[in-house]
Amino acid sequence: MQHLNFPKFSFRFKNSENKISIFDVLRKKFVILQPEEWVRQHCVHYLVEEKKYPKSLINVEKELIINTLKKRYDIVVFNPNGSIHLIVECKAPQININQDTFDQVARYNLKLNATYLMVTNGLNHYYCQMDFKNERYEFLKDIPEYTMP
Repeated sequence: MQHLNFPKFSFRFKNSENKISIFDVLRKKFVILQPEEWVRQHCVHYLVEEKKYPKSLINVEKELIINTLKKRYDIVVFNPNGSIHLIVECKAPQININQDTFDQVARYNLKLNATYLMVTNGLNHYYCQMDFKNERYEFLKDIPEYTMP
């Protein structure tokens, strides 16, 4: 798999029926290693190991219904009170991040109301903080580390 713009992490892999899988520490199972999954797993490890978010507050690949359409978010980090702290949209490294990508995560956020948004293809990362009062987002250099409430 391609080298990504994240710190180096240790991953567990297995090969079954000529398909490589990677162990997801949140779902506690091996999942087929696709380019987007490679980015998602790096991002999960980044949030847990670098930003110190507890695994218990992170959710991956869950269904979301927006205007009767079934969608799936990549990563959501909850606050201890159940509100949503962060939504992460992961793309495969060969996918360019553009306005459509931001529009996608913004649509998800209309339903989820996260304070922070992150969009990444593993090579480029973009971080935003929501300004709900003015209905816009402000770009940040990084997302904040987890702090106990």
